[in-house]
Amino acid sequence: MDKFSVVLVDDHLLFAEGMKSVLNSIDEVEAVSVARNGRELFPLLFKIHPDLLLLDLNLEEENGLELIVKIKKEFSSTKIMVLTSYPDPKYVKQAFRNGVDGYMLKNAQKADLVDGIRRVLKGEVFFGKGVNLPNMSTSNPPNGQSAYEADDRFVQKNNLTKREVEILGLIGEAMSNKEIAEQLFISDQTVSVHKKNLMRKLGVNSTASLVKIAFQSRLVR
Repeated sequence: MDKFSVVLVDDHLLFAEGMKSVLNSIDEVEAVSVARNGRELFPLLFKIHPDLLLLDLNLEEENGLELIVKIKKEFSSTKIMVLTSYPDPKYVKQAFRNGVDGYMLKNAQKADLVDGIRRVLKGEVFFGKGVNLPNMSTSNPPNGQSAYEADDRFVQKNNLTKREVEILGLIGEAMSNKEIAEQLFISDQTVSVHKKNLMRKLGVNSTASLVKIAFQSRLVR
């Protein structure tokens, strides 16, 4: 893997220094910079154009979730991995809707951190251990309607069927093929076929990427 540069955004000095030491011990890391807030971050981004940003959501001066939107607007090619203490599904959903590429908890082991960084830099979507994804609601929608509705432009652009939209929503709920099959009263094999079609139509090659698209398309409630 090629060398890459990292910017860590965290206002807890002891954690930031410890994480910087960990990052510098990774062979592929070329340089590590630290910012405590958005004011310090953006000059670094314009100067360095880092490959990866590790971002805490709990910043004293600003909302980390809102900061993600600002970063992606100016630096769309920079990968963002959330590194936080918040496993709550509502933060996970909003972070991916705002454009992050990975989500990991601060108590992660070094091996998991390195694995997540490498995957994100390869273009994959990463969910660290302990990150809570939402569970499927057991309530049924009224009048036999689908629980999932996507924007017409999203559906038409990607030529998705109603069933594919429904399955994409269930994938976003972190349900397995077997669970989706049981939910929809279809076979595991049929679910697999739909997933392959979704990956082809949406131009991705992993279930994690489908989860991210489900978040960004607001199919996950």
